Amino acid sequence: MADAPTPSNAPKIGFVSLGCPKALVDSERILTRLRDQGYQTAGDYEGADAVVVNTCGFLDSAREESLDAIGEALRKNGKVVVTGCMGAEADLIRERFPEVAAVTGAHAYEEVMAAVTAAVPPPPQDPFRDLVPAGGLKLTPKHYAYLKISEGCDHRCSFCIIPALRGDLASRPIADVLREAEALAERGVKELLVVSQDTSAYGLDVRYQPGEWRGREWKASIQGLAEGLGELGLWTRLHYVYPYPHVDHVIPLMAEGKILPYLDIPFQHASPKVLKAMKRPGNQEKTLERIRRWREIAPDLVIRSTFVVGFPGETEEDFQFLLDWLEEARLDRVGAFAYENVQGAAAQSLPDHVPDDVKEERRERFMAAAQRISRAKLHEKVGRTIQVLVDEVRSDGVAVARSRGDAPEIDGSVFVRPGGRLAVGEFAQVKVLRTDAYDLWAEPTDPALKRPSLNSLSRAPARPGMRRVISRV
Repeated sequence: MADAPTPSNAPKIGFVSLGCPKALVDSERILTRLRDQGYQTAGDYEGADAVVVNTCGFLDSAREESLDAIGEALRKNGKVVVTGCMGAEADLIRERFPEVAAVTGAHAYEEVMAAVTAAVPPPPQDPFRDLVPAGGLKLTPKHYAYLKISEGCDHRCSFCIIPALRGDLASRPIADVLREAEALAERGVKELLVVSQDTSAYGLDVRYQPGEWRGREWKASIQGLAEGLGELGLWTRLHYVYPYPHVDHVIPLMAEGKILPYLDIPFQHASPKVLKAMKRPGNQEKTLERIRRWREIAPDLVIRSTFVVGFPGETEEDFQFLLDWLEEARLDRVGAFAYENVQGAAAQSLPDHVPDDVKEERRERFMAAAQRISRAKLHEKVGRTIQVLVDEVRSDGVAVARSRGDAPEIDGSVFVRPGGRLAVGEFAQVKVLRTDAYDLWAEPTDPALKRPSLNSLSRAPARPGMRRVISRV
């Protein structure tokens, strides 16, 4: 569904969205409210009457990029509203940029709207004109969307400041989540990416209070949510899942094809000593056993994760423990980051900080091991027929797609040749011909799709606004 048009004389708001998918959802909600008030979206600074910068404050490097973005918006436009995670540091922002129009915190939608309308009054409203498509505006391509199920986090990991930026866990009512997902499906979305700070904890704060949808009650839990989303027949992908025991109940739904056999689990480390210092669950032997049981139930399960190396106090023995654990776990998709001494995090005060050169050397060793494992696992797919979702069809006739094991922007791609007859946002069956450490190369299984295409210039739809992503999950 195309976004509803707005009057050409409506004021225009530029938008810069930084950070993770959770922040991207915040940006979508703000843009939806702006459109509902009659504002247009500007594609550049010069054409905007004001600019909203949705900041990221998770890491010091992200904070600096957020500050750079605020400065750039002020130089090129001059009328700037700042929101997002760095809003918790309003004094710092105002000290550096006293001319900003307003500073609000994360997911402070009403405050953002008040600041924008104060800076740029909205146009007169036509009560008979619907400016917003059902389900709101999206910054993703039309065939996939992020579905945020909660705000905040109850964990107090020593390296993380998210609770200080976004507060404690606050789960959305399950009926609201399922109705939003259904509206997205009706708009043509083919893939839902479930995001939060801790998807496994969904509903804990509301004691798993049920909600009614499609004539029945659904429990506000990760299992109830997965069961409900499984009714829609979409690709449903779970992100930010902690390996709690109750996640076991979701795996059979993956085996049944209700949701994708994909789990994004931020393990962060494996050494019990380091995990204790991180204030994270530390019994990795039980985690390995749980992974083995999951794969027995759902053999095609893909697990992606992120790890922090060089955490304060991490010894070579701890790091080797992590490498050995990775070899046994054989995770499919892995990212590693050298520990960053985030301002305000409890880990800053820990002893025995690891030198930067050692952190980087360990990160390179870890990623070399992860790549070797990924390369071997992907090679097993050669000769297999898999289902893919097409993200782009390039002018050279190659379709860029993703398999069930690939989340957009963070995992690998499937390059399909010839792909000129494939359609963006549609599914296709392809045969895998070769692989490398991250990506697959394939051809369509349908002979009709192998013929040369007269229209090889199809493109993935452009994303509205001045979006750029600077942080990491």
